[in-house]
Amino acid sequence: MVKVAVLGAGSWGTALAKVFADAGNSVSLWARRTELAASIQRTRVNADYLDGIVLPEAIEATDDATEAIDSAQIVIPAVPSQTMRGNLADWAPHIPSDSTVVSISKGIESGTYKRMSEVIAEVTGVQRERIAVLTGPNLAREVAHEQLAATVIACSDLNRAKLIQAACATSYMRPYTNTDVVGCEIGGACKNVIALACGMAAGKDMGENTQATLITRGLAEITRLGIALGADQRTFAGLAGLGDLVATCGSKLSRNRTFGERLGRGMTLDQARNATNGQVAEGVISSQSIHELALANGVDMPLTEAVFSVCHRDLRVDDMIAALMGRSKKSE
Repeated sequence: MVKVAVLGAGSWGTALAKVFADAGNSVSLWARRTELAASIQRTRVNADYLDGIVLPEAIEATDDATEAIDSAQIVIPAVPSQTMRGNLADWAPHIPSDSTVVSISKGIESGTYKRMSEVIAEVTGVQRERIAVLTGPNLAREVAHEQLAATVIACSDLNRAKLIQAACATSYMRPYTNTDVVGCEIGGACKNVIALACGMAAGKDMGENTQATLITRGLAEITRLGIALGADQRTFAGLAGLGDLVATCGSKLSRNRTFGERLGRGMTLDQARNATNGQVAEGVISSQSIHELALANGVDMPLTEAVFSVCHRDLRVDDMIAALMGRSKKSE
């Protein structure tokens, strides 16, 4: 048994806290809002994000990040990628020197084009071999309901990845290890953008042929970018690549897919945001970072460029579809 600190009480942070607790660990779950932390501690339910899910007694909710991190062997920043740097600056002085920091946020930082493990290393000074990535087809509510799932623990130090693997293995969650941190992070970040495209197609009442085409061609361009950045091509055929892509593109539980569907139905970005309690899907923000990262590395990513143009250049979804279908013909 180890102590795990989950810093962020959103849906995925809360679900993952439950996984680690069910695996036999003691878990501190930090919530930014005092009232949410108190409510979780009192009722054993995070009504704001995972209503109806009873959390194990092994989870201690708190609004004190320093208290949560104290003596933790595993520290999990569970905040959106674009707020990661600022939060880490506050937490860094308190991270134990022998702990493993596990990134679960899927995005590319705006402006720097850094992956989350790179941001963690830069801000905290934690060595790369102490930073792991947890990723895969893990829809939070399904995991919280203990529906069978698998995930990937990626770390350059395989032994450390195995320690995380042992700490989150339950009867319903099967973790695999991998040493390809770059590939796992690129797969996790880029799939959100392709899920937006799938949602847009669904919003235009397009069928399964369209969805299959977008997923397959989306995987091709994600793989191209990953290889250009030094990833192992095999990673993209696994849970962190194809698995995560299929789940995010196909499920109505996916915020990116449902956000894209609203855009496909004719909503503006602001209208879609208002329909999702003021939240913007991660892929909307990441589409710009990933598009610019691809340009900087000479990688052709037409679907990503199309989503970026809809989200940031006011391109109409109908015009996006026409542009994609009108591209020059080539060999697959």
